[in-house]
Order: sequence, then structure tokens, then C-alpha cells
Amino acid sequence: MARKKKETSTDIRSLIATRRDGGVHSRADLDLLANAAADGSAPDYQLAAWLMAAYLKPLSDAETADFTLAMAGSGQRLDLSGVPRPWVDKHSTGGVGDKTTLVLAPLLAACGLSVVKMSGRGLGITGGTLDKLKAIPGMTTEIEPAAMIEQAKKIGIVLAGQTADLAPADKTLYSLRDVTETVSSLPLIVGSILSKKIAGGAETVVLDVKCGSGSFNPTREHAEKLADALVTVGKKAGLNVYAAITDMEQPLGRSIGNALEVQEAIEVLSKPEDQLGSTSKRFRELVRYLAALTLRVSGLSPSAGDALERVEATLTSGRALRKAQEWVEAQGATVRLDDPSWLVRAPEIVTVNAAVSGCVSKVDARILGEIALELGAGRKTKDDEIDLSVGLEVLVKIGDFVTEGQPLITIHAKDAKGVQFAQDRIGFAVSVVSTPVPPRPILVRPA
Repeated sequence: MARKKKETSTDIRSLIATRRDGGVHSRADLDLLANAAADGSAPDYQLAAWLMAAYLKPLSDAETADFTLAMAGSGQRLDLSGVPRPWVDKHSTGGVGDKTTLVLAPLLAACGLSVVKMSGRGLGITGGTLDKLKAIPGMTTEIEPAAMIEQAKKIGIVLAGQTADLAPADKTLYSLRDVTETVSSLPLIVGSILSKKIAGGAETVVLDVKCGSGSFNPTREHAEKLADALVTVGKKAGLNVYAAITDMEQPLGRSIGNALEVQEAIEVLSKPEDQLGSTSKRFRELVRYLAALTLRVSGLSPSAGDALERVEATLTSGRALRKAQEWVEAQGATVRLDDPSWLVRAPEIVTVNAAVSGCVSKVDARILGEIALELGAGRKTKDDEIDLSVGLEVLVKIGDFVTEGQPLITIHAKDAKGVQFAQDRIGFAVSVVSTPVPPRPILVRPA
């Protein structure tokens, strides 16, 4: 065994030198790297050295595709052959108030697609789907691969955390990227996202690339580079992949915070559009677009118009809500979604009102996300505990006209200190001006 590790170490040294000098990796090279990361035969310091070399001398698109496939092949891959087609997955690059999966996944399953998805926890101002689902009593996301497949066969939807057996090389390299300042490498980001989709068995993947202050892509240029790289590499790796760029200058929807976002998701699944507030209507618009896009590109709808009609009918008929109920019950939930009175509520709930009449010109997603983070809705480090009850309700969006005294933001805090903290900062996040301001489209660039 010691000799095998020595030989692997020597091979990894060669890969580091090749990358450092701007050489080209073969698929066999990248298989070796991924397997060494997965089984621990390469020490962290060598993997970290390769990551820095790859950061400074980026992989080509062809190399990134091979890297993606190598990481996907470093562990178990879900065999969905017994699950009804089409097999689809959706991924968001993350943003403030992004609870899209909670509505989109059951909506797609109710439309006849099979959704097998692995999600993660949140870190910083961008919340994680697994954290939001913890607000549903009894629901578990710790599901072994065999059980994931069986659930998908029965009801067409399963959502779980990443298991140790799926793309283990990515898990190792991701943790090292975080501590070596190589997170922002575009090829490494692309490989990390797509390897998990391939390992999860998806054939069609719809990507929601966020763009704006409340996302990891602050500029449109950065978002376009990421979206284009994901599509190019995804197709080289054999995926049917599409990427839309969507707005994250203001929070997505009304709610920021775990139980609050679950409540909003249930409302979008259950209420007619005319019964939703302006911010939730904007969230619903994005869900409808992504759902219709997925139906069309997976072959279930012949046109965009037909796809939108199917999506709207599935929402308004209640089929999407019923599928969501079936889904959460299959994963252990003990509650009814049509009566969300079981959701935890924060002890202190205070509304901030408009000081003047006018038009909303700014609802800064980053500042509001940072406020929610300080209230306890997110984690600053991976070991932080989350308060599921706290957060913010954003009652206006850019372009809305408001009158003096009209509610702008509702604070949900654990104590008066949290309320005061939020009140002191909301003025920096929301601006009202005397001149009209055009609303921001939710789509920055359609897929």
C-alpha cells in the first residue's frame, strides 16, 4: 500500500508540473487526479498545489469536460434506468431569497418529468435548499442512492443532500478550493457543478445563473462567462444543458429566511397569481419561465406557448401542490402544506414603513441578505446553527409606487436587539425617489 501511495504521489507531482507549465492534461491524467482526491492517496498539499496551478493556468473547455467526467466517475453514479423519462435537474448559482427549487421541483414532477436532485446547505447571504427544508417538521434529506431511485420511480421527485458516494472527488477538491483562494476559477466552478449533475443521473439540466449584488456574479459579464462555460462544457460532457441569466439586484420574491421562504413557496404553489403580492408575483414569473423552458427542452412540450399553458394549468389546478405534499410526505414530513400554521415564527415581528411617497428605486439584495444573515437566517461558517424563524419580508420591488406610511420591510427577529439592528440598516437597502423608476425584468438573458 505504501508503494502505491508513493507512485500516486509521483504521478500527481507530474500533473502539477504539467499544469504549472501550461501543458495539456489527458483524460487519463484527470481520472488519476480525481481518483486520488476521492480515495485519499494524494495528500492535500499536492491537491492544493494542483488547484493553484489550475487557477493560474486554467483548463481548456475540453480539459474541463474531461475533469467534470472524471469527478463524476470518482464514485457511484445513480442509475435511473428504471425511472420514467425525461430525467431532469435544475441548478441555481445562488442568491438572496432564492427558494425556486421548492416550487419548481414539484411543479415539474406534476407535469410528468422525473426530478432527481442533490442540494446543499447555504453559506453566507445565499441560503441553501437543505436549510429551508429543515423548516418542514419530520422531513429528511439524508437519503441513500438506492432509496433515492425507488422514490423517484414511485412519485417522480426526490431531493437529497450529496452523499459520500456521489462525486467524492468534488467534495475533497471543493473543501480545498475554499481554503486556497481558488474558488473563483471558472473551470473549477463548472466542473464542480456539472459533475454532481452527471453523478445524479440527469440528462437535461436547466441552469439559473444569478446576476447582481445578491449573487456570486456581481456583473452581467461575469454571469455570461459562467453561463456560456456551463453550457459549452456540459454539452461536451454529454448533457442536454441550458442556462438562463436572471436578476439578483433585488431579492427573489418576498421572503428571506428559511421558514418564511417555505411559507412563500407554499403560497405560490397554492394561490392564484392575483392573490400574491408584487414581489411574490415576480418570483412566480421566474418559476413559470424555468418550468416552461424545462418542459420544452426535455421534449414534453412542442413550443414555448404550449409549455407555459401546461405549467399554468398545473399550478392553478392544485396538481403542483398535491405533488409537493406527496414529495414531503415521502421524505418523512408530518404536516399538511395547505395549512402551514405549523411553521415556526420569530418572537419579534416589526414592520418598517415608507417615510415619503414616491417610487422604489433600490432594494439592495446584498444589504438585505447581510441583515438576514446577522439576524441568524444564515451561517457565516459551516458550523454555525441557523435560526429557522428569523428573516425579512420584502414587500416592495424596484419600480413600485408607494405612499408615506406604506409597509416596505417586515423584520422577523429573535429579540429586540435584532429588530434594532435591522431597522438601523434597512434605510441603506431601500430607497424611494420622487421620479418614476422602471421595473427590473427578472430575465437578464433567456436560455
